[in-house]
Amino acid sequence: MIRVTGAWTGLLADWLDQQQLEAESLRLELDRWSDQDNVPVEVWRRLLAQGLALRPEQPAPELAVGACVTPSHVGVLGYLVLATDTLGEAMLAYQRYETLFYGTSLAQIDVGEEDAEIRWPPSDNELGQQADGVAIAALVTFLRRQIDEPPPPSAISFLHSVDADSAEAYEAFFGCPVTWQDSHVRVRFPLRYLDLPMPRRDPTLRRLLDRQARAMLQALPQSSEADRRMQRVVLRMLSDGEPTLAKVARAMHMSPRTLQRRLSRHGLSWQQWLDRSREQLAHQYLEDPSLTLADVALLLGYSEQSAFNRAYKRWTGRSPGRDRRQSLIG
Repeated sequence: MIRVTGAWTGLLADWLDQQQLEAESLRLELDRWSDQDNVPVEVWRRLLAQGLALRPEQPAPELAVGACVTPSHVGVLGYLVLATDTLGEAMLAYQRYETLFYGTSLAQIDVGEEDAEIRWPPSDNELGQQADGVAIAALVTFLRRQIDEPPPPSAISFLHSVDADSAEAYEAFFGCPVTWQDSHVRVRFPLRYLDLPMPRRDPTLRRLLDRQARAMLQALPQSSEADRRMQRVVLRMLSDGEPTLAKVARAMHMSPRTLQRRLSRHGLSWQQWLDRSREQLAHQYLEDPSLTLADVALLLGYSEQSAFNRAYKRWTGRSPGRDRRQSLIG
């Protein structure tokens, strides 16, 4: 069953701010849902339709809602994207962890000779055109902000249709042909775009990345450039599970013995450094209200929240839930 997160409904609240719309009753309801992990699709469709109806003179205002996207609206996915090096890796990260966002995994990626496509099939509990428009506008906007002089997609498709003025607004927004009443929602890129580097030009993502870097530096003070390279490798590997000494050494093109010798200069074993890194990152993540405790566990490489809870208590003597509450109050 598809759902969205409370953080995602913040897109509509931010759009209301941008449009300087009062909409007091709508804002109250958005606020009630804002901290929920699960917002039913029918609720999101209703809230979105109510908000967009306040701007009937604008063709396809859902695109402007999607363009308000920031990492706070996508939670853990924002962190996962900033850990990728290329547009292709970012698309794979989205596919792998889409279930955190929609509650189920729908996206399919197909790589052909000239194009790569990410697509979503119709479902029994589909979002509808307005919500689909928000989602694809947000996805393309999010990726655009990470790339220098971002190229447009080569094609986009939707399940439903819109009026002529809205169709024109869609093509202007995406900068590519848009097809209607297709069998899937699709976003297609020329294959060569998948190797485009992700320089993380979005200022909010830049701040998140800087916070991650500071957390890692606290785990290993007086780091050399080689140490910082190791930290970046571990950050990328954490969301895929336990980053072992052998895996990290292989990614750095060195032997495990050489990597362990590098750590021993700091008086640390591999496990000691990994635990310290996770603890420092955990403190940072717990301060972000868009991340649930389950999200934090995933970002730190734990398959279950209970394993993260035990590790955090071992590091600090406290539960992560207690520190989360204190950080949000403070």
